[in-house]
Amino acid sequence: MGFYAERIVPRIVDVVGGMKTTEPLRSRVCEGLYGEIVEIGFGSGRNVPFYPDTVTGVAAIEPSDLGWRLARDRVHAGLTPVRRAGLDSRYLPFDDETFDGALSTWTLCTIPDADAALREVRRVLKPGGTLHFLEHGLAPEEDEDVRRLQHRLDPLERRLFGGCRLTRPIAGMVTAAGFTITDLDVFYEKGAPRAMGAASLGVAVR
Repeated sequence: MGFYAERIVPRIVDVVGGMKTTEPLRSRVCEGLYGEIVEIGFGSGRNVPFYPDTVTGVAAIEPSDLGWRLARDRVHAGLTPVRRAGLDSRYLPFDDETFDGALSTWTLCTIPDADAALREVRRVLKPGGTLHFLEHGLAPEEDEDVRRLQHRLDPLERRLFGGCRLTRPIAGMVTAAGFTITDLDVFYEKGAPRAMGAASLGVAVR
């Protein structure tokens, strides 16, 4: 990783992820989480204030040392114990069927092999465990103009935002990894350009 990816991108992600418009979405995606959870792409800890009281501990997977440092104050201020437990969501350092739940927010767009990461998340979830996800990705099929624009912007997006892709079909990826989606809301994020704000918020069961 170069200077830009290591020192600049985590700060950009922290600022964008801290916009007021994201707070209701973070609150929604965290609803229903309980017990021990694994959060992939923990970033700077923007979800910490939204963990429900039913969450007893969080294993944070975060590759960026700077992102983890930016999270320090939020982790210390939160009521839920959080530990940095790994660096790469594609290779989770846990036994099978360890966690009650998993959380992923604006993460699957960036992981180089998101399919492998989803399979790993499924592996470490207990039977009946749930993945709560909030991701941007490919616009709905009926919005062909938005999809075309996303494909044109994708190379620039990847360069500017650490490999982030606008064109991943989030729901399809989740089901392909062996999950059953029980709740899904597909929408455009308020205040974001449509090409960058096509979002999927849902819950999937192992």
